[in-house]
Amino acid sequence: MDVGLWSGSLLRVAACFAQAVLYIASLYVWNSPFNRDHPSTIKRRFISALSMMVISPFFVYFFSSGTLLNKVSFCHLLGLRLDGLLNAVVVPLLLTSVLFLGPIAMALHALSPRQVITYPSLFLPDVCNIFWLRNHVVAPLSEEFTFRACMMPLLLQSFSPMTSIFFCPIPFGVAHFHHMIERIYTGVPFKNAFLLSMFQFCYTTVFGIYSAFLFYRTGHIVAPFIVHAFCNLMGFPDIAGLMALEKPLKTKMLSLLVGGLVAWTVLLVPLTSPALYENQFVWTQVDS
Repeated sequence: MDVGLWSGSLLRVAACFAQAVLYIASLYVWNSPFNRDHPSTIKRRFISALSMMVISPFFVYFFSSGTLLNKVSFCHLLGLRLDGLLNAVVVPLLLTSVLFLGPIAMALHALSPRQVITYPSLFLPDVCNIFWLRNHVVAPLSEEFTFRACMMPLLLQSFSPMTSIFFCPIPFGVAHFHHMIERIYTGVPFKNAFLLSMFQFCYTTVFGIYSAFLFYRTGHIVAPFIVHAFCNLMGFPDIAGLMALEKPLKTKMLSLLVGGLVAWTVLLVPLTSPALYENQFVWTQVDS
């Protein structure tokens, strides 16, 4: 690359980090005495997150090449299209459910037979709950739109798909460090807050790689959004709870946990084939 091409790549990287900074800054722009879980704070942050969904596309538009914008529709760049939509909703969700086979089995085991039969209805009372909406709708939607739909199109113009997929989650992971400030504010010792934030950075970065991969392969923003919401619903696997189980139940659950991971690894590429999602657009680097 010559200097001009390098500058284009650096500008796009800077645009990605600028979006991350703006996203976090928008959450703290409100002068509120309440913590993050107070309904007033949550409602104000809804406004911030949804505002970023309006602002972020401008970064894509202004930092994309004119050639690319003439070649493909802007909505397509953002993963907003109807072709292959049903598969983009269903298949990645099923794929991720395979990964969570062990935790799902543990959750179902803790329920009575009647509760297992009516399992989906257990969540109905929470649908209009503001905490549920934050964790399973607003946060996943705004984060995936900002950190995937409005960053991947910029990165893919300057870097290979593999580099873009592994770089895209870095601003996403760094952005989650704002929770460290909130933990310290509520009295958590600095060391504990830092370690918790480092752990969160690691698993959000790993998830971000998976999410960016889904966006690239499917060409749909709905795929990472649905998967993000599902992962928030499941939470981090309860390894301590699993290890505390008595045999032979522990052996069965461990087998399902490992088996789900192996099956997910085997199914990942075939079930994210672009052909399944009518994703015919081939990314080419502008800065090459």
